Amino acid sequence: MTRKERTLKAIEILKKVYPEAICSLEYDNPFELLVATRLSAQCTDARVNLVTPELFDTYKTLEDYAGADVEDVERIIKSCGFYHDKAKSIIGMAKMLLSDFGGVVPDNIEDLIKLPGVGRKTANLIVGDVYGKESIVVDTHLIRISNRIGLVDVKDPVKIEAALKKVVPKDEGADFCHRIVFFGREYCPARKPKCEGCPMSENCKKVGV
Repeated sequence: MTRKERTLKAIEILKKVYPEAICSLEYDNPFELLVATRLSAQCTDARVNLVTPELFDTYKTLEDYAGADVEDVERIIKSCGFYHDKAKSIIGMAKMLLSDFGGVVPDNIEDLIKLPGVGRKTANLIVGDVYGKESIVVDTHLIRISNRIGLVDVKDPVKIEAALKKVVPKDEGADFCHRIVFFGREYCPARKPKCEGCPMSENCKKVGV
């Protein structure tokens, strides 16, 4: 089985198991998704979703964030970890969006990664979920699972993104990555993957397919 065949089969299986491919983070606009994704670094989505309601209720516009007291933002997001850096990034993102991008979250990776605290993972999430463009969100789940089931044989996130863009249909990337997260949580965690009864077993390199 070629990598492309294995990848397309994985997409087919995941669609059946997780028909609704949605982002676990809760948000109402592109900037809130940027903020939530920044907070999710080294933190669970569940924890982020507990923190963001107060943050989003306190700061409603880019101007609000740009003029925010960093210590107040830190207080609200503290339980997400690394709150000093995250608070600075959030305020910095708002300032740069206002000064350099007319208050609009960019629709391309090249501009998004110019924002403080925004890497390719976050940029791909915005490009895919907000703008419906081709994207591959390379998080820890995708790194682990794409290697484990045989879609790639490299651990570098940029190389994984490039490799998967060659075999994942352009209109499937965002949903595929969301489904991989659900699959990783339910069946394929880093420790003790639940291979028995796993819907991917028929398409998994680890179990000898």
